[in-house]
Amino acid sequence: MNDEAENMKNGGQLIADALAAHGVDTVFCVPGESYLEVLDGLYDHTNDIRVVSCRHEHGAANMAEAYGKLTGKPGICMVTRGPGACNASIGVHTAFQDSTPMVLLIGQVARPHLGREAFQEVDFGQMFGPLVKRVEQIETAAGASDAIGRAMHDAVSGRPGPVVLSLPEDMLRETAPEAEFTPLAADFESPSAGDMERFHHMVGDCERPLMLVGGGGWTDKARADIVTYAEANAIPVCCSFRRQDIFDNTHDNFAGEMGIAPNPLLIKRMAAADLIIVVGARLGEMTTQGYTLLDEPKPTQEFIHIHTDAGELGRVYTPDLGIASAMEVFAEDASKLVPTVSAHRKEWLTSARQDYIQGRVPSPYEGALDLGHVMAELDDLLGNNAIVTVDAGNCSGWPQRFLTYGGGRRLLGPTSGAMGYGVPAAIAAKLHNPDHIVVGCVGDGCFGMTGQELTTAVAEGATPIILIFNNGMYGTIRLHQERRHPGRVIATDLLNPDYAAVARASGAFGETIEKTEDFRPAFERALRSGLPAVLDLRMDPNVISTRTTLSEVGESH
Repeated sequence: MNDEAENMKNGGQLIADALAAHGVDTVFCVPGESYLEVLDGLYDHTNDIRVVSCRHEHGAANMAEAYGKLTGKPGICMVTRGPGACNASIGVHTAFQDSTPMVLLIGQVARPHLGREAFQEVDFGQMFGPLVKRVEQIETAAGASDAIGRAMHDAVSGRPGPVVLSLPEDMLRETAPEAEFTPLAADFESPSAGDMERFHHMVGDCERPLMLVGGGGWTDKARADIVTYAEANAIPVCCSFRRQDIFDNTHDNFAGEMGIAPNPLLIKRMAAADLIIVVGARLGEMTTQGYTLLDEPKPTQEFIHIHTDAGELGRVYTPDLGIASAMEVFAEDASKLVPTVSAHRKEWLTSARQDYIQGRVPSPYEGALDLGHVMAELDDLLGNNAIVTVDAGNCSGWPQRFLTYGGGRRLLGPTSGAMGYGVPAAIAAKLHNPDHIVVGCVGDGCFGMTGQELTTAVAEGATPIILIFNNGMYGTIRLHQERRHPGRVIATDLLNPDYAAVARASGAFGETIEKTEDFRPAFERALRSGLPAVLDLRMDPNVISTRTTLSEVGESH
């Protein structure tokens, strides 16, 4: 056999080799016959790449998204054509709205069959075009390695996000010479000296600044640098929806989260500020309280917007100063500026912090299971490097309002608001950080969507602790239903199984919690079990959110 023949590999092997060359260490998938050659290629990389086989593409895509959010590297998901791609689209949409780097590899019908509505055929360009940064079909095995390189580059460059690669099954069986290539360096915008000078003067001239941080692309260094800058300049900092792990919540400059049902005092402070500095956030619907937080198109306050994507600047609100920059570059440049602080600004900062502390105090509750007290216990039990995942819905309000994040403690949640995120995200986080405590906070409706991935955790030896906030309903929808159509309840009740028993039947740890005093010892038993765990919190259905009850909603009509 000649050397050229020895160096020939099929498209699947070349893709697997390219993933390994880019440092990919984990792939989340549901296997399909349309991309068997990629799976076979990964068999030769079992020492380098962990292949996590999931129970549903919804779970696999969410795991990849959580991995990308946690690491800053593209999360890799592989699914089969048609139905598999449709199931994975929820996680792709989350990655797009959350600015999370991700690469979705989809098996596709053979090239000669394209356009004939072949078995499970979908036009992925049409399907995913609005949801991703780019869709590409790999047309030849010879081009497979370069296509992986472009996808990995594009996922992290500029505003991070998902990239989709379509893999025709006959291309995967086609052979081509082994490829040698160097991974492409990511492209990032940097602020100009003039922009930073103007930024410095605008901050120096104000008395009541408020900084809002959010979005993607935050490294540990960027987080540390933005804390340094805010502290030196006495600027209170709040975080956008589900991104409060960007800024250390225990720091005196932290003022809260601007998400769903934020502290009313924080909303008032935003209105009273004379300078709003938004770093990284898109200013989407949740963070802006339905686009009512600031005047459109030009806010009354002076407004500075820093974002990785120049196209985002002025898209919703017109800034006095718009800066296109990667978060790490801007935060480092800002941290080196000479501080500008006044006595009045220090008073403004102190009062902002007091508002946040006051807002963390839960309402009095005399029922059997006090979730405010449970969250206080959990905050004490979590280590400095714990990871908390949250799902969609009102259940997320408890960990978002009453737990602290930042520093080494991370929060992973879908700003897209998609249900079914919490359990897969917790599994991915625990696989990547086996020595950290990982807690997933999900509603009973959300657990019903992706809770089957608990068996994936058992199979992979991942041991997150899942807290199910069980009120027997789709709680968020019930709240809206009671407000808009009082007394006309339909389709929002849930008949749930015994989730603790389901966990035990799956090979996990499971307990039901009905009293406040039972939570801490049960959580400690779950930690000691060495198994993935489910703690089923049987909460009062009337306590519909952290700030209201169904009774209060009914009385308002």
